[in-house]
Amino acid sequence: MKKLYNLKSGLKINFLICIRALSIVKAPHRLKHVNYLLVTLLLISHFKPALAQPRGNFANVLKLTGVLHNGQFITPSVFGDMGAWHAYALPEKESYGGFTGPLLMDMNGTWLAKDLAQLQIMANGQTLDLGTAQASLVYLPGMLQQQLVINGLDIVQQLIFASNRQALIRTVITNTGTADQTLVIGFKGTLLQKNAVITGDAEAIQIRFGKSRNHFHIRYAGQKPAISVTGAGYTAGYQPVSLKKQQRITLTQEQSFYAAGEPERSTAFDFSNELKKNEARWDQYLARYFAKAPALSRAQKQLAVKSIITLMTNWRSAFKDILHDGVFPSVSYQGFYGIWSWDSWKQAVGLASFNPALAQENIRSMFDYQDAQGMVADCIYADKSENNWRDTKAPLAAWAVWEVYGRSADKKFIQELYPKLVAYHTWWYRNRDHDQNGLCEYGSTDGTRIAAAWESGMDNAVRFDKAVMQQNNKAAWSLNQESVDLNAYLYAEKLYLAKLAIALGRAKEAMGWTKEAARLKEKINQAFYDAGRGYYYDKFAGKSALITIEGPEGWIPLWAGIAGKEQAAAVGRIMGDKDRFNTFVPLPTLAAGHPEFNPRNGYWRGPVWLDQFYFGVEGLKRYGQEALANQLTGKLLKNAQGLLADQPIHENYHPITGQPLNAANFSWSAAHLLMLLQSK
Repeated sequence: MKKLYNLKSGLKINFLICIRALSIVKAPHRLKHVNYLLVTLLLISHFKPALAQPRGNFANVLKLTGVLHNGQFITPSVFGDMGAWHAYALPEKESYGGFTGPLLMDMNGTWLAKDLAQLQIMANGQTLDLGTAQASLVYLPGMLQQQLVINGLDIVQQLIFASNRQALIRTVITNTGTADQTLVIGFKGTLLQKNAVITGDAEAIQIRFGKSRNHFHIRYAGQKPAISVTGAGYTAGYQPVSLKKQQRITLTQEQSFYAAGEPERSTAFDFSNELKKNEARWDQYLARYFAKAPALSRAQKQLAVKSIITLMTNWRSAFKDILHDGVFPSVSYQGFYGIWSWDSWKQAVGLASFNPALAQENIRSMFDYQDAQGMVADCIYADKSENNWRDTKAPLAAWAVWEVYGRSADKKFIQELYPKLVAYHTWWYRNRDHDQNGLCEYGSTDGTRIAAAWESGMDNAVRFDKAVMQQNNKAAWSLNQESVDLNAYLYAEKLYLAKLAIALGRAKEAMGWTKEAARLKEKINQAFYDAGRGYYYDKFAGKSALITIEGPEGWIPLWAGIAGKEQAAAVGRIMGDKDRFNTFVPLPTLAAGHPEFNPRNGYWRGPVWLDQFYFGVEGLKRYGQEALANQLTGKLLKNAQGLLADQPIHENYHPITGQPLNAANFSWSAAHLLMLLQSK
């Protein structure tokens, strides 16, 4: 397929796609009297606003080198792609010639090796110490690369993923010296895993694991090296080669990780072809995102790319009991090696801005486990016996489906999900409305207080400190506390269900959802808004007194569109108060003046969570308070440490110091940053 190039920017556009967009292909006779060059210039001009810089302009937006203290130390940032369950990093100096890893994932993460395939070179009888080479290490979106220059040799190694199980590594060694060189080339590696058994034959190196029965292999393309296995290590050596001046040798290997029982693939990959596909795919991600965010600064573009690669590295494909692709909250924290429900709804909205197909799969992965009553599990794992059915999470699924539909225009997707969303929505009223007054409570399936707090998503929020459990039916309990955010989410879900119903031609159902929403809106404003304080609060069930703890739940009615103009103005004044929420990094999860405010150790007692930040500023914008929303967003981007640098995106941030807190490389933080940047 013929391509045209904008030489000034290096941007690529596909000629036939552009012609289709202008409806010229349908009438090819229109080209008869048009100068080809003029058409080309017109097409480029037409598409220029939607084009983004290719991935080559975003090198090292995230630092990808870190020290491995042991096989279970998974904190350093890594690179993964295409939903693979193994990942890599750039090497430290002593490991030049290989890529750190792989990190293997299942129910937990562990490093298989510090460098499983480290290059070894003997040149003219002398063993080269690659740690002394002049080195350039680059992490591009979708690819790792290192270039080493030593003793008249130029060595370039590149790592990409070719599938959801297979990574490819190409090593190109060029003799740039003044004389011919005789090289003996090989690779070596030593396992960190004690339960792994390594074997080798003429075709591959095989590594199998104990109880998990997962398996990993290295295959070599072209010339096969001689493989020797000793204990937990191996060497793979090639026959000596004479490399003339300016001559090069290319070696390619495939490293693949499979679940127990999965057959190994023996695909013969052409690295150059796979690299082209990789580049085109990543350039498309960036172009798709930046087309809806044309006015970002250079630093903001880099943050957007860092957010995209965070989500893509946390992408896991269908594996064992996970039936559709989904996204981990964080590859860098052992407790997050699963897929969570409200994380998935938020992640899907962020993903839809550049990869709507993955956004759809992320939603499906949770609904695969919807039960007969309509409940969606809190989280699911590769081992379904570990799935958490003690609670669900705040209802944001219809919002996610609608937003994904807005990017994909895939009506089959909403036809598939609509009945599931309806079942989930009605489940709340059957199981989480203790007195059947139309206002729901967070709760659990096992009657435990801790699971009910989990269901809110705000595990240890101060507002729940005095709540106790009450039984609704044999498999459902609620807190004795009606929560404003839960009911605001349910209000928004009714409106999104109405939109979906209209898109599906179900006007009568849409009218029903709209009427329900109107009734709920009135109840929320009557039950939860304190006119004297100018804020929304939770309340104990059956009582009129409000629980006057100020947290993000109080601005969710603005995001949902429940507040009146005066109510929104009052809430905005509290959000803009420097003694409460307009802190160094704004919008903490508890007002800064509260005695329980404890961002360092409080989790939901003060840290700034980017999902709640997003709901807050979008709520302000909805009511015309753009100046305050923009001020808060500017402070977040400026003061949250590492956001505009090459540091990982964190779970949350300290509102007073800006220090990053808790898990690194956090998916919903990345997703909401993508939303924030596109809404600027």
